[in-house]
Amino acid sequence: MSAADLSASLNPFAPARRSLSIGLLLGVLLIAFESLAVATALPEVARELHGLKLYGWPLSAFFMGFMVGTVGLGALADRDGPFVPVVIALLLFAAGLGVAGLSPNMAVLIGGRILQGLGGGAIVSVAYLVINTAYPDAMRARMLALLSSAWVLPALLGPALASYVTGRWSWRGVFLGLLPLVILAAGLLLPTLRTLRGAGTPLSRTRLWAVVLAAIGVTLGLAGITELGQGKWLGGLLLLPGLGLALPALGRLFPARMLALGTPLSAGYAVRFLLAFAFFGSESILPLGLAELRGLTLLQAGLFLTGGALIWSATSLIHSRFDERTQGQRRSSVVRLGSLAIGTGLLGLLAALVFSALPIALGVFFWILAAFGMGLAFPAHVLVVMQHAPSGQQGEVSGTLQLADMLGSALGAGLGGALVAALGAAGGVPWQLGLTFGLAFFTAVVAGRLRGRSGAGTATSEGDLAHD
Repeated sequence: MSAADLSASLNPFAPARRSLSIGLLLGVLLIAFESLAVATALPEVARELHGLKLYGWPLSAFFMGFMVGTVGLGALADRDGPFVPVVIALLLFAAGLGVAGLSPNMAVLIGGRILQGLGGGAIVSVAYLVINTAYPDAMRARMLALLSSAWVLPALLGPALASYVTGRWSWRGVFLGLLPLVILAAGLLLPTLRTLRGAGTPLSRTRLWAVVLAAIGVTLGLAGITELGQGKWLGGLLLLPGLGLALPALGRLFPARMLALGTPLSAGYAVRFLLAFAFFGSESILPLGLAELRGLTLLQAGLFLTGGALIWSATSLIHSRFDERTQGQRRSSVVRLGSLAIGTGLLGLLAALVFSALPIALGVFFWILAAFGMGLAFPAHVLVVMQHAPSGQQGEVSGTLQLADMLGSALGAGLGGALVAALGAAGGVPWQLGLTFGLAFFTAVVAGRLRGRSGAGTATSEGDLAHD
């Protein structure tokens, strides 16, 4: 094979895969734009809808929906192929945009965010499945990097556009303005996905019910923490049944030996949870902290998110080249290095927010350092985990990864919102960052359990996957 033929065979945008690759990138772009835009506009949304006490809920609600979407529709894609799950996902996401954009109060907005999460979770889960089944192994790291790079355009335009739309018209445009792009994504994806077949893996209704119960339980638990933080006894009545529902359900969704970190899969799920909690738990309260503690405008706070997303995407692209050259032999070391960078960055960000004598530019540097760490750790750990996915269960493993991601993000954002509700921004933001930088350093320890497929102890049988 000539060099030109080899290059074409590894090009995700060659004619045979062009529509699929662009469609997958656009789907992730929609979720990326919504994430950055909503995080930027959320302080104004909370003020207009009188919902500062529920500040973390629009974010946590999205993550709860994401949990159900990833597991339920990811498993459906394993059985029947990705076409029907993506149709459902796009319809749910579009409905959520409409409900949130027209919401008269915070409760309706939260409902719209749940619908968005259901659709968004399925889109991302199916994207991982399609990459693992429709692309050759040598191309997968590049596609994962491209999915990360789908954050570049939203990072450049999202915060600025969200602040402009919010100031000149209304935050409602942040939701309603994305509806045409959902239609475009459907036109690109669906013709190709119709030709892909599923592995026929049976759909586990037990697992689906478990993720629904877990989402309900976590939601009740977060509500209880929020109420207890404000000194309301009702919180205990919500927290206890929430734990009673969530803990057994999560035990069905994750490997029984996950906490023992005995295998690369179980360690990978734990790493995903910790990374999401540390980074997204910090990002969720960052715009509010910058506005309240350092007096930044909505646009200036949003530009922090812009810088972080750009660095994450650029680092992921660099990592993909490194991964190709080293043939994936350094992935666990990359995850450890990335985790240490996240912890150091969040620690420095905390200092820049708390000590007004420090220049805010120092906070920019440390947030970029944290994003650099995510650009290293996130794709490297995904590649390790997917190496160990049993044949025919890639969608379920991908869904469990997303479940760990959303659970960590939901708990991180929810706890941050509860701390803000209880202590105000001046107290809640520093406490949240103190927790998250500690978890990031702990992640570097857990990442030592990750091993490549060639290492010892790579079993991925019944003991490593909690399947029914």
